[in-house]
Amino acid sequence: MMKKILLIEDDKFLRELMVKKLLTMDYDVAFAVDGESGLSMIKEVKPDVVLLDLILPGINGFEVLEKAKQDPEIADIPVIILSNLGQKEDIERGQELGAADFMIKAHFTPQEVANKIKTVLG
Repeated sequence: MMKKILLIEDDKFLRELMVKKLLTMDYDVAFAVDGESGLSMIKEVKPDVVLLDLILPGINGFEVLEKAKQDPEIADIPVIILSNLGQKEDIERGQELGAADFMIKAHFTPQEVANKIKTVLG
C-alpha cells in the first residue's frame, strides 16, 4: 500500500520541489495551499504523515496542528512542521501542540525531509 503524504505549503516553488521528490519515492502525495483547506484535507485524505508549514494564508500552521490534534478522528496522524520559523519558542510551541518533528526549511534538503518522513513512518 502506498503511503499518503499531505503537504500543506503555500510557497509554490517549495511545494513543487517537495511533491516531485516525494513522488520519486513512491508516495501518494496530496497538497493544500492554506490552513483551512489543509485541515479539511487531513480529514478527507487521512494521510500517513502531514508536512505542515506554519506561515499560511488564513489560519496558520499552529492552528491547523492544534485543531487536528483535538479531532479524535485525525489526532493520531503524525505532523512534521516544515517552516522558516525557527525560534526556540516556535519549536517548543510546535512540540507542545503535538508535532512529531520540527524542521527548519533552510536547514534541510528535500531528500533530508523525505528521510525524516521515512523515520516517522517507521
